Amino acid sequence: MKLDVMAFGVHPDDVELSCSGVLLVEKKNGKNTGIIDLTAGELGTRGTAETRQAEATEAAAILGVDVRKNLLMADGFFKNDEAHQRKIISVIRQYKPEIILCNAPEDRHPDHGRSSKLVANAAFLSGLRKIETVFENEVQHAWRPKYVFRYIQDRMLKPDFVIDITDVFEQKIDAIKAYKTQFHTEQPANGPQTYISTPDFLDSVIYRHKWFGKMIGVKYAEGFITEKTPGLKNFDAFIKLDT
Repeated sequence: MKLDVMAFGVHPDDVELSCSGVLLVEKKNGKNTGIIDLTAGELGTRGTAETRQAEATEAAAILGVDVRKNLLMADGFFKNDEAHQRKIISVIRQYKPEIILCNAPEDRHPDHGRSSKLVANAAFLSGLRKIETVFENEVQHAWRPKYVFRYIQDRMLKPDFVIDITDVFEQKIDAIKAYKTQFHTEQPANGPQTYISTPDFLDSVIYRHKWFGKMIGVKYAEGFITEKTPGLKNFDAFIKLDT
């Protein structure tokens, strides 16, 4: 299956927290969407790799993505090297996405920035014909996405552009809440309290999206960072702001 938008997250729940609204918007627009998790999040304080996988599956159903795959890299210890790049190159060539979304370029968790560089490097290398990869005993063809956009996570980074997700925001929150072991719920504790398990953390996620929305005169939005300048065919592509 060819995907229009492929979102990478180093940990299950990264995508839900940061860019799942855009995946929902694109799905409503008839696009094929997918999520690639680099690790199983096995170093997470609360829950286990197995419970996280079950939660990721539930969240994927809420988001209606066409593909969700885990590359099972080592949480906390993966590297931006040839072996890891080749794994990502292979999955990019398998699904041929037009747009890739990936982790923030820098963040509180060191895995996020490292993942961002790893995915961006692999996306470029995936377009080089002389790098050979094989999937199911067949040599894969080179493929490079049109754009790689970084989503924004814990640190308040300035977005280069934002996308209105107001119509799908409640569904996005439902996908986040699928991670019952990670975030605050009414259920018994799933381990010691952490930075992300307090009620205030989810509030901060909601306020972040409200702040991005305020930038363009809508209720909720998600922000993205790009190194490559996006192009527009005409002024009609801009959202009309309330003035």
